[in-house]
Order: sequence, then structure tokens, then C-alpha cells
Amino acid sequence: MVIQRWQSVLLLIAAVMMACFTFMSLGQLQLPEYTCNFTTLGFEIEGIAADGGPSGYTQHTWGFFVVSLMSFLIPLVAIFCYKNMRLQKMLCLIDVLFLFALAGIGCVLGYSNPEQTVSWSSVIIAPLIAFLADIFAYNRICSDQRKLRSADRLR
Repeated sequence: MVIQRWQSVLLLIAAVMMACFTFMSLGQLQLPEYTCNFTTLGFEIEGIAADGGPSGYTQHTWGFFVVSLMSFLIPLVAIFCYKNMRLQKMLCLIDVLFLFALAGIGCVLGYSNPEQTVSWSSVIIAPLIAFLADIFAYNRICSDQRKLRSADRLR
């Protein structure tokens, strides 16, 4: 009986998706004066500053970055907790909570200013894919626990 094969693959998919989300651009914010590049680290004004205009990061979003980084690291840690299935299941559920928090923070940051137009990049669906991978991994871990209990009963 093969145990932990698919869970590890699903958790790796969740970790890769959240790594892409954490370190890539999430979209563009068009303000009346300038355009901002939206990443988990903050809003970065695009282009070269002219006439003393703003340049660089206008607003750092460290909380958003930390939540995103944690939702990347938790599935990686869960992969290596294969001997403790209860802990692995708990880490999957904690990652799901971090993904919900991430979606809420992202919506608040993206739509906080009514004067801005948001154009999201395709990497914005990464938390959804990570969420599905976490749920499927959780179900596979539960299935493996049932198989192991059944095998122990037969001994």
C-alpha cells in the first residue's frame, strides 16, 4: 500500500502556487496621476520619476507579504510531516485559513481606493488553486488514516 504519495504532490502544488503568488506581480493599479505595480510587498510606481514625482514603493504591505509567505511555507513544512498525519492535517487547515485571510487582504488592498482601476494578472488565481490542492490533500490524508486504521484492525 502506497501512503503519502498524492498528498505530497498536492501540497507541493499548493506551495509552488503560493510561491508564484508571493514573488510575482499581482496586477496594475491605474490612479489619476500614475500607475502602480501591485505585489505582495506593496505598490510600486512604474516608470521614471519626472519633475520630482514619486518613485519606488508608495505603500509597503508587509502584513500581506507575511501572510502570503506563510501560506507558501506551511505546505512545504506539511510535506515533511508525513509521519505525523494529525499534524499534517492541522497544517492543511491552517493553510486554508491563511488563504482566506490572503484573499480578504488582497481584495481590501486592491479595491480600497474608489479612484483607481485594477487590472489583475493571471497569477491572482494561485490562492484558489492552492486552496483546492490543500483540500484534496486533506481528504487524501484522511483516507490514508482510515486505511491504516483498517490495516491495524486486521493485525
